Amino acid sequence: MAEQDWLSERFTEHQGRLQAVAYRMLGSPGEAEDAVQEAWLRVSRADTDQVENPAGWLTTVVARVCLNMLQARRARREESAGALPPEPDVNVHPIGRDGPEDEALLSDSVGVALMVVLDTLTPAERLAFVLHDVFAVPFGEIGAVIDRSPAAARQLASRARRRVQGASDASDAARSAKREIVAAFLAASRNGDFAALLELLDPDAVVGEVRGGQAVAAFFAGRAQAARLALVDGVPGAVWTHRGQPKAVFTFTIDDRKITRITIDTDPDRLGDLDVVFLPANGEERR
Repeated sequence: MAEQDWLSERFTEHQGRLQAVAYRMLGSPGEAEDAVQEAWLRVSRADTDQVENPAGWLTTVVARVCLNMLQARRARREESAGALPPEPDVNVHPIGRDGPEDEALLSDSVGVALMVVLDTLTPAERLAFVLHDVFAVPFGEIGAVIDRSPAAARQLASRARRRVQGASDASDAARSAKREIVAAFLAASRNGDFAALLELLDPDAVVGEVRGGQAVAAFFAGRAQAARLALVDGVPGAVWTHRGQPKAVFTFTIDDRKITRITIDTDPDRLGDLDVVFLPANGEERR
């Protein structure tokens, strides 16, 4: 009984996150609820002696259930019809993310509109993308769920990410506007134009541990001398290279023409999966 009580408490503790994982995987609140219930049935019969990370283990169980449901759905070749479901009333807090600006980023990445794009992915692509990009599950754990190597899981997520990010900036006008904002930010950064940086930044802008528009402006003023405007997986951003190889990628989250977040990625494995197209001043694209 003590073990069952512990298990029930852990499941209840993480149920909101599990519901969010299932919804993002399946796109239906009803199916997500079914998946979480099925996961509980599996968990309640499992041996928990070797479980060291309850949150990760429970996420993996739910992911496997969702993968089976997606594969069954694909096999039936059912096409979704009618209006998209509303967002579920759950709190989503991916590992390493917290705060309103992070919720906005999550909404930008996998909002209701992009459920249409997610439905075009294979079950494995969708699982890899959702678990890694939304819930920060390591590729090693994702690979175990889909019986693939971590490298294969990374490739699946990268392929899915290109489609999702492409859809989020599908409009030429939206991409052009974002390119103008990023280009203006880089120019202001190189010139040390603090006022221009402040004008481009949201008052609550974030980059890493630096928070607040003024702090971010001070952080970038006079810097980014070698960063170049580029399309990163089809989305305007900036890239710093050394000897022709990308060493750092800057991605921008923009809301109402204000930069709300700048993410700097220096991980060689992730950078190697990116499709980078540099944008010179004359507007031509070069790989």
